[in-house]
Amino acid sequence: MVPQRVSLLTIGAYDLPALRAFYKTLGWEESTTSSDTYSIFKTAGVLLTLFPIAELAKDAGVELPKSPETFHPVTFAINVEKPEKVDSTIELIRAAGGVILREPSNAFWGGRTAYFADPEKNLWEVAWNPSSVFDERGAMISF
Repeated sequence: MVPQRVSLLTIGAYDLPALRAFYKTLGWEESTTSSDTYSIFKTAGVLLTLFPIAELAKDAGVELPKSPETFHPVTFAINVEKPEKVDSTIELIRAAGGVILREPSNAFWGGRTAYFADPEKNLWEVAWNPSSVFDERGAMISF
């Protein structure tokens, strides 16, 4: 079974510092693992991340949206507990008719990742992050 969870939501930011400042202004707590190129906010049950949109499009292997004024996609993530679960989960998704955009591969940041599209072209990442922490329900609580 594909894990029934949404672990993290990533917004592709055209202007990461401005978007980051907005969420901080809302009073949202930023994780200490955030950096100049990636921001993580803790929310109730799901981690919200901000990532440069050009890098997100490149990582997923899709065309960059032209403007922040138009609708642009976000990615949802299913984070798994072991690197080999990325591969087995992608195989289950492939068998269910998901369109695999990026086959499982080791990531530059030390994890393992793959991307797929659902029938309406919403982008999903299946990822293993070596520093992820899950609770007893399988919800990712930190990384």
